[in-house]
Amino acid sequence: MAVGRVLRNRTAGVFLAAVIVSGFGSSAMRLAAGIWVKSLTGSDSLAALALFAVWLPVLFGPLLGAVADRLPRKPLLVGTNVVLAALMAALALPGAEGRVRLLFTVLVLYGCLSVLMDSAESAVVAGAVPAALLGDFNGLRMMANEGMKLVAPLTGAGLYARFGGGAVALLDAVSFALAAGLYALLRVRRTARPARGGPGGWTAGMRQLWGSPVLRPLVLAASATMLCAGLNGATLYAVVDGTLGHSPAYAGVLSVAQGLGSVTVGLFAGALMRRLPGRVFGAAGIAVFGVAVALRAVPSDATALAACALIGVGLPCVLIAALTAVQRETPDAVLGRTAATADTLIMSPNAVALGIGAGLVARVDVQVLLPLVGAGALLTAGLLLAAGRRERVVPGGPAVSASAEA
Repeated sequence: MAVGRVLRNRTAGVFLAAVIVSGFGSSAMRLAAGIWVKSLTGSDSLAALALFAVWLPVLFGPLLGAVADRLPRKPLLVGTNVVLAALMAALALPGAEGRVRLLFTVLVLYGCLSVLMDSAESAVVAGAVPAALLGDFNGLRMMANEGMKLVAPLTGAGLYARFGGGAVALLDAVSFALAAGLYALLRVRRTARPARGGPGGWTAGMRQLWGSPVLRPLVLAASATMLCAGLNGATLYAVVDGTLGHSPAYAGVLSVAQGLGSVTVGLFAGALMRRLPGRVFGAAGIAVFGVAVALRAVPSDATALAACALIGVGLPCVLIAALTAVQRETPDAVLGRTAATADTLIMSPNAVALGIGAGLVARVDVQVLLPLVGAGALLTAGLLLAAGRRERVVPGGPAVSASAEA
């Protein structure tokens, strides 16, 4: 079984362990940070700004990816986790718990180092995991991340309620320290360090994405899908309260359903990608996501739970397909920049759409808005299928564009 082969790969196994360890602390902290700021300031807007502070550095992904391309990847992974552990430990020091400015500073630095780390991770995986297993690995990585989101936020909230924000920061510090130790165990091939600025400068990642008939449609489709996901996410409490008639706490039940869907698709993503071209796999996931979003307009608990589970199944597909394609199609010298640029293009629309969606929910009935968003996702799936050249599936290997075969 391919999943077994991935886990038997020493680098893949150690890497997944590091993802699980650091992901647990990160997920716990992301929820607790908003609660922490809210309790210190009493401000809902500042609490929301805490999450924005973490996501802000994603906008500078191409620049941070250029830094990642200039540094040795294994030391970068170890070093960023050590620095993150120290930053989180600083929040746990006596007297630091009430300093809002310090908290925001740490959150922004945390976001910057996370982008650096993600860029280096993509390059390490591409060089260490066989190409035929990249889909399986990225699916398992998605499964690990989503699995942590089911457990860690409740742990973080519980720790904060019992012991305060310092305890959550200490948990995060320990998780990053353990991750640094795990990354130190990785066996990573050595690559020549690029010249200053790297080949093509910091814009090389954008040129790599835009010039590739494989990467461009996948990344654009993922970006459009995340825009729809942000609009869908903005309707959460309107659906819980207005459509289903529950208290806001019911949103947690829906989130668990979505998380379970994501864990499931992560387990089978690799097998599906060996049977389907990347665009077909991504488009199928977007279509499932679009139908599920439209179903959320139905005033039924059973339908809402099923729809959230299907969103969890469909949404990760195009993200896994895009990440795997970036790792397969990109030269090592610009892989950090390309991965970071792709992440910026894919994730930024989600944050923008959350803000736009908040305004739309106040003016448009969700039973009208959600079917429209679902239709937009279905259109995206159709455009992805129709885009550019066809791909053929190579048994046990990556999809190849028709033009590459000529």
